[in-house]
Amino acid sequence: MKIKTRLIASLLLAASVMAPAFAAPDTFVVDTTHSFPRFSYSHFGYSTQLSRFNKTSGKVVLDKAAKTGSVDIVIDTKSVDTGFSTFDEHIQGEDFLDTAKFPTASFKSTKVNFNGDTPATVEGNLTIKGVTKPVTLTVSSFQAMPHPMLKKDAIGANAYTVIKRSEFNAGKYAPHVGDEVRIDIAVEAIKE
Repeated sequence: MKIKTRLIASLLLAASVMAPAFAAPDTFVVDTTHSFPRFSYSHFGYSTQLSRFNKTSGKVVLDKAAKTGSVDIVIDTKSVDTGFSTFDEHIQGEDFLDTAKFPTASFKSTKVNFNGDTPATVEGNLTIKGVTKPVTLTVSSFQAMPHPMLKKDAIGANAYTVIKRSEFNAGKYAPHVGDEVRIDIAVEAIKE
């Protein structure tokens, strides 16, 4: 009887130690009220202009035990917000985002790279104006914890990359208006 009890206890202990390795990935839905892609560029060298998109959706899948994940983000390009409606319309025009033909931009990851237990970079494909190019997002901050108000698990991150807008058929006025555009995304997501 003692041998049987020890065997059962050993199996239970082994199962509890191995359980995290078999944990399922968690899926998080982007919180549209706290997720805003921003972009900045040089305006004739006078200043760095900063604008954002007000509508973003998507999902993040994270498996901390396996150190894998995926990111799928869709940006409503018609929600561009420069702070001035005339510029909003200008950026939505054919020379730049051409939102009449391309109402969304997207990022789909191909790999999430971890530094210890934290995502450090996210490799993937960015599609703007129907053109898809590989980019790497550098994660500058990451947080995973229960949301204090929603009482659900949540994640949040800030990440950035730099692109050349001319590579996405949006290079009008370059180089006077900077061809290099830094894209920053602040994202929060709630577990499904």
